[in-house]
Amino acid sequence: MSAPAGTRAAAPGYAVVVPSIGRPSLDRLLETLVAQRDDTDAPPPAEVVVADDRRLPPPGTADPAPEPLDLGDAGRALCARVVRTGGRGPAAARNAGWRSTSAPWVVFLDDDVELPAGWARRLAHDLAAAAPRTGGVQGRLHVPLPAHRRPTDWERGTAGLERAAWATADMAYRRAALERVDGFDERFPRAYREDADLALRVRDAGWDLVRGARTTTHPVRPADDAVSLRVQAGTRDDATFRALHGPRWRERAETGRGRLAWHVATVAAAAVGAAGLLARRPRVAALGALGWAALTAQFLGRRLAPGPRPGDDAFGPELRRMAWTSAAIPFAAVRHRVAGTLAARRGLEPWPPPLAAVLLDRDGTLVRDVPYNGDPAAVRPLDGVRAVLDDLRARGVRLGVVSNQSGVGRGLLTRAQVDAVNARVEELLGPFDTWQVCPHAPDDACACRKPGPGLVLAAAADLGVEPWRCAVVGDIGADVGAALAAGATPVLVPTPETRPEEVAAAPRVAPDLAAAVRALAGRLPGPSARQGDPPASPDASAADPDEERAA
Repeated sequence: MSAPAGTRAAAPGYAVVVPSIGRPSLDRLLETLVAQRDDTDAPPPAEVVVADDRRLPPPGTADPAPEPLDLGDAGRALCARVVRTGGRGPAAARNAGWRSTSAPWVVFLDDDVELPAGWARRLAHDLAAAAPRTGGVQGRLHVPLPAHRRPTDWERGTAGLERAAWATADMAYRRAALERVDGFDERFPRAYREDADLALRVRDAGWDLVRGARTTTHPVRPADDAVSLRVQAGTRDDATFRALHGPRWRERAETGRGRLAWHVATVAAAAVGAAGLLARRPRVAALGALGWAALTAQFLGRRLAPGPRPGDDAFGPELRRMAWTSAAIPFAAVRHRVAGTLAARRGLEPWPPPLAAVLLDRDGTLVRDVPYNGDPAAVRPLDGVRAVLDDLRARGVRLGVVSNQSGVGRGLLTRAQVDAVNARVEELLGPFDTWQVCPHAPDDACACRKPGPGLVLAAAADLGVEPWRCAVVGDIGADVGAALAAGATPVLVPTPETRPEEVAAAPRVAPDLAAAVRALAGRLPGPSARQGDPPASPDASAADPDEERAA
């Protein structure tokens, strides 16, 4: 399906989001993205965001997060930056990326693609030609294959991306469509099915998806011999997909039928043979072994037939890979599918699921901000906060505090003083289910300091809830950034000292804590906050904003 025709208009603004970092292929992608600036007719992206999705280091150790992307003068012009997301998978990384931008379109690129000359100009044409109800425009993928021999199994699998529907290797989504469905479903932890799930939800919400005119190159990345065995973990995501979209999910997702039934038959034959041996029934054992051998040989033949021929330099290694993985894949596929089906039977709610916890910044959100406060007697709750917290507790919502306290790292406070102040906060505002405090100074390169995701992820783990079932309420941009990086839902409750640009960039802004809870009411259990509660006004006596940010 081609993009809708019509009079060409000015191209709308767009941001580029890349969901991973660390592989050498990222450098090549960024080089080709910068090279698009040589085309003076092509509008540059408003922002480039790369998600560093490596796992966070253990508490108390240095954070190996990279410096901002160094793309030279072009990089500065492209506003390139890194968002740390803590190793939660590509769906979470893409969500953190697009939610931290503001352009009307978001272009998702995988870190192993390359952008040919003219790509940005054709992208601009695709976006300008998009009809008002077009929610996404897919780029066409080209996978270069060897010219001197037939492709290997891994090369053919990569080439299948050329026919994939709505693959986010190069997929532009309208921001309004992403906001309507709340982005990618982070319950898909691998780079598999999360893009098809998003496409179905966008179309179900009334948007059209079309294919554009631009083409992106997707080289075959290097892989070890076991890659085809590891990718069988995707069958877990098939079970999740089926639970969310019904038994006709393959038809709706425009994907092939797969080979699961044959794998089940192979495993069943092996089980019959093993049972025959245990029961000392040689005929049954022989029948099962013969069935397993025949099915395995058939699977091996299907994988080898389109591949390199004897005499090709790749034939020997390919034969070795295909032989042992063809024997192992059926067992891995069935095991993953059973595990995924059992997990899905516990019930999957539509994305986004209800919130289970609200995490709050301490200073300026719960209590008046006293810079580097180590005196419990100086704690003064903001008006109306206790009533809002008690209402949330009564509705079964878990509560936590996530607070930067760099006074400890700066030598201005002791941890014992911070703990004493926190105890006083609980005396005045009631119990919290978790306290997560970053005691490090800004230069300590820790993994927990907001706007990094560490405190929010630690609070979610301590509460036993997923990050996407948490909301974060705070008064500055660092609170919003921490929520976005962790996959939580942010609400900014600004004080008069909150920077205007932080207010403008926040996805949700409320005048007080009660209004913040009402903004979340659609995802919280029970009734919304009591309408009779007096609203809490931002505290005009908040401390100097630079001192508060330093905390």
